[in-house]
Amino acid sequence: MSESILAAEETLIIETPERVELEFSLASIGNRFMAVGIDHFIQFVSIFVVAWILAWIASGSSTSLFEDSPKWVTAIMIIAVFVLFSSYFVVFEWLWNGQTPGKRLMKLRVIREDGRPLTLWEAIVRNLLRIADAAPGFVIPVYSVGLITIFLNARDQRLGDIFAGTVVIRERIDKAPTFADTFTKRIADPALTRVQKPVTFTADISKITEDEIEVAEVFLRRRWDMSERQRVWMAWRIALPLMYKLKPRYSEADFTYEGFLEELLARFEAKQKFAN
Repeated sequence: MSESILAAEETLIIETPERVELEFSLASIGNRFMAVGIDHFIQFVSIFVVAWILAWIASGSSTSLFEDSPKWVTAIMIIAVFVLFSSYFVVFEWLWNGQTPGKRLMKLRVIREDGRPLTLWEAIVRNLLRIADAAPGFVIPVYSVGLITIFLNARDQRLGDIFAGTVVIRERIDKAPTFADTFTKRIADPALTRVQKPVTFTADISKITEDEIEVAEVFLRRRWDMSERQRVWMAWRIALPLMYKLKPRYSEADFTYEGFLEELLARFEAKQKFAN
């Protein structure tokens, strides 16, 4: 067992390569049974639909589902049942990043013990052993063995999880921002971050070219790489030719060269945004 994985009751703590601890909530038995119940329901409905379609194709009548069917229909039905039972969980967990329809509805996910995504190999191993976990039932899974194993295991793993090295977690959506929150908001540009007292001035900034404003923008973005003395000196060096060109009117009491560049860039950005 990896020493970087520390498990507590209902919680799995994993240390990332950056030595940052990530805390995962282990899925409860109730949520797991609800999820697998939904998945098995989908399986049985799918099998019934396939059986009905095959019977209808064989005789042209839906009532033949309950009558004698040709041998080829029986053979295809057996294959279909086997595929639906054996590949359902493997295919969904592999293609849906550790989730099945039931797990997605219950906000559960299968991951590796080290926190990495589930691979095809692990999806196959954990679900091949589902037969043992589902004992004593198969057609109607009871999961007595799986339930006992989960109770005895510190990480709430059934046999399939133990052999595959996987765990089932509950996604804690309250602990992280949504994708919409993260990617729809404007990126905070350090060049547009105000650190100086706002400088109020009057000038026609349309005289400034994009190349000139780019110099100011690069400086403001990289200013924290400089010492305070270097930063003040460079702000003066960049602001001076711009002030000669603009001839701004301003209050000397509140004026700083860095603050002037901040205000100038902010106004230029607002002007460009309005023009677009």
